[in-house]
Amino acid sequence: MSLLSEFEFSAAPGQPQADRHRVIRRNGAVTPFDADKIRAALTKAFLAVEGNDAAASRRVHDIVGALTAEIVAALFRRDDGRAFQIEDIQDQAELALMRGGHHKVARAYVLYREERARERAAAAAAPTPPLLNVRAGDGRLKPLDEARLVRLVEESVAGLEGVAAEAILSETRRNLYDGISADELAQAPILAARALVEREPNYARATARLLGDKLRREALSFLAGHADEATQGEMAARYPEYFRAYLAAGIAAERIDPELGRFDLGRIAAALKPERDLQFDYLGLQTLYDRYFLHVGGVRFELPQAFFMRIAMGLALREVDREVRAIEFYDLLSSFDFMASTPTLFNAGTPRPQLSSCFLTTVSDDLDGIFKAIRDNALLAKYSGGLGNDWTPVRGLGAHIKGTNGESQGIVPFLKVANDTAIAVNQGGKRKGAVCAYLETWHVDIEEFLDLRKNTGDDRRRTHDMNIANWIPDLFMQRVEADGPWTLLSPDETPDLHDLYGPAFKTAYEAYEARAARGEMKVFRTVRAVDLWRRMLTMLFETGHPWVAFKDPCNIRSPQRHAGVVHSSNLCTEITLNTSADEVAVCNLGSINLAAHVGANGLDRQRLARTVRTAMRMLDNVIDINFYTIPEARRTNLRHRPVGLGLMGFQDALHVLRLPYASEEAMRFADGSMEAIAYEAISASCDLAAERGRYPSFAGSLWSEGILPIDSLELLAEARGGLDLDRSSTLDWDGLRQKVKAAGLRNSNCLAIAPTATISNICGVSQSIEPAYQTLYVKSNMSGDFTVVNPHLVADLKARGLWDEVMISDLKYYDGSLGAIDRVPADLKALYATAFEIDAAWLIEAAARRQKWIDQAQSLNLYIANPSGKKLDALYRLAWKKGLKTTYYLRSRSATHVEKSTLKGVDGKLNAVSVAAVEAAPKACAIDDPTCEACQ
Repeated sequence: MSLLSEFEFSAAPGQPQADRHRVIRRNGAVTPFDADKIRAALTKAFLAVEGNDAAASRRVHDIVGALTAEIVAALFRRDDGRAFQIEDIQDQAELALMRGGHHKVARAYVLYREERARERAAAAAAPTPPLLNVRAGDGRLKPLDEARLVRLVEESVAGLEGVAAEAILSETRRNLYDGISADELAQAPILAARALVEREPNYARATARLLGDKLRREALSFLAGHADEATQGEMAARYPEYFRAYLAAGIAAERIDPELGRFDLGRIAAALKPERDLQFDYLGLQTLYDRYFLHVGGVRFELPQAFFMRIAMGLALREVDREVRAIEFYDLLSSFDFMASTPTLFNAGTPRPQLSSCFLTTVSDDLDGIFKAIRDNALLAKYSGGLGNDWTPVRGLGAHIKGTNGESQGIVPFLKVANDTAIAVNQGGKRKGAVCAYLETWHVDIEEFLDLRKNTGDDRRRTHDMNIANWIPDLFMQRVEADGPWTLLSPDETPDLHDLYGPAFKTAYEAYEARAARGEMKVFRTVRAVDLWRRMLTMLFETGHPWVAFKDPCNIRSPQRHAGVVHSSNLCTEITLNTSADEVAVCNLGSINLAAHVGANGLDRQRLARTVRTAMRMLDNVIDINFYTIPEARRTNLRHRPVGLGLMGFQDALHVLRLPYASEEAMRFADGSMEAIAYEAISASCDLAAERGRYPSFAGSLWSEGILPIDSLELLAEARGGLDLDRSSTLDWDGLRQKVKAAGLRNSNCLAIAPTATISNICGVSQSIEPAYQTLYVKSNMSGDFTVVNPHLVADLKARGLWDEVMISDLKYYDGSLGAIDRVPADLKALYATAFEIDAAWLIEAAARRQKWIDQAQSLNLYIANPSGKKLDALYRLAWKKGLKTTYYLRSRSATHVEKSTLKGVDGKLNAVSVAAVEAAPKACAIDDPTCEACQ
């Protein structure tokens, strides 16, 4: 309970009576009177007694103002200018509570005052805490090492502003008891520290350091065969010895590739940087602990720096000087400047190094092909691959089956099988299997496809666990614009249509329409294009699916259009690679931490160039080291060698630069930062080609003609008859064109922006290109519930004297938004506007600025606070007109989207404000849904 015990006043502007009145504190100090302090104290009192749920917060905000006014009026009736005693103010607060009928709060308040009086009287003679014993794993009791506990907590807060060891120790001791187990003792300070995160973001780092102690004890004890532990300071000297034992144990347990044991381990171990264990936030380290670190029988034996070095060594296996390269890769990963994708983190340096993130397949129109595709899904998903399936070639409902002289049931029954396969093969138990099915808009089954995620209707024709997406040709959008008709066809009668795009598609499609009008087609149906478009958007709003992706820009701008057709995207809509019955596209992902490459003066180009150069080498190595579960994937990947370098921490970078997301300055930064990344990535691939050779299908590509992504915009503009998009550039692209034409490229594709749902947590930065979701909330994922507080905002509020418990309460009350909090200045409201406060047109503009530099696509989520059919129509038409290739989730507020709670009075499983969902419909939102993490 933290009820008012002593007012601490400071001068407050706009309070003329405060100039005449003073407050005498118990220590004799005299301070100016400030009525806002009474309001703050009353707010704390109510929240302490009634809890911090939504209903309580509303009651508090409704009544505190009136009570404060009543107390101030009672004090000022004797307006004689003399000072008030603390007890005078407390007496008036007590009377006001009683008169207002708030008896529960008043009673607790009286008891609290009495308790505090007794505490003050007995403070000098506080009793010595009782001696506690800790129960070891074998059941033996030993005295609690109080000195080590203090040392551990003090070590956890070292160098962190705004955190106090005593605050953690006090709460920790309160939860200790005689006979506590060693595991419970390790958990106690972790729970104590995480309870304070909502007050000060740096407690998240302190919590991570305390978790690190638990991890060290677990790992060291496993390797030693008996209880062993070390503080962070002690571990600095032990890391090299530990690393050798870790590798030996991992190889013996068949968790680590024996080849790693043949490195120069003295050189490798000497390069480890134990101090980098200190840079984690709690969410990041807990995520690694739960899902990434190697274990035997559930016992983790991999510490963070060993984890990063294992990945680095795994990626350097085929390098000439592999120790040098492993150390270079390790430095990049462990600094959080760049992070490889989740499959690479899971599997690099292991006996089954399936390191690729995404696989795209085209399903053939026969039973062998359909069930081979489903089997391939299972094999690819087994080792953490995210899947995108192109189902358009499969004939539609009612189409003729020559072999049986029967009629097809269409694609839906097979999609149901694919859905259930994704559930059954759950990526080795590490996360849920995930697949996305794509269908082109002219397919005769498109209307049933739109209904797949509905919660009503025949459940045998529903796929509740599989993502679905529209693959939309420009001609359809033009028909929507013109309010024209649209003809649905079956691919068995239009076998070439799926492979065509641009003007060629228009010519062929209109010829098929004419044949259908003449009665020469067996299966077809004509609908109004606008009606089908509206139904797409309605289902997108109601169920979160199908996503919207545009076929023509994906193909017209594809550098590999000479080698095939882009038939779909992947699970997260950022990959646009060719597929066919013979080719399974593969992409290897990683993301630059943009926040680590900006400062007050802008983008650090020199550091960015170093990061990109090393990252591209790592991604290229993945292709050769990779464990391929099906031969088509291996053949395709070695032929084209695509990679997808992306970014994360965009919102954090804007905060560092003091740029509101909804501003032209932020758009210019989105443009310029992506231009720099693209320039360095293409240049690095060119250098790799000079060293290692061009990718085999380079000849005939757009690259070989000197057409870079910025140039391919003109191809799209020509096909559409214009394009509303800024085409400006700032770097020496002419020089790079000549370099690419002369030396070639190592990789057919270099750039793609993935969601980074998990790796951004590991690095402690904002997800991908996302705007801030909220400034204070609880993120829920497979590792539990984690308080997330925007540290940039807290720093700014502290600087202006606005960060206190009342502000925390207000942020919870207003769902992490500053907009309705009057005392927050307008500039901070603009800088820290959350996703639902930003017009989604800004998100599209930023994405369009990036898209001109990207040879693949980007996972673009769109947020609408109060969606309507008109808003959705305008938004997605804008995305198409701006030349975007794909979009991802549509996120809108659900009717009951916030659950408020607090750690006070619970066991630490939930803290701050818990966000149940931000979604277009149940299960639609992927902010905290682990199934959307398959790419990263």
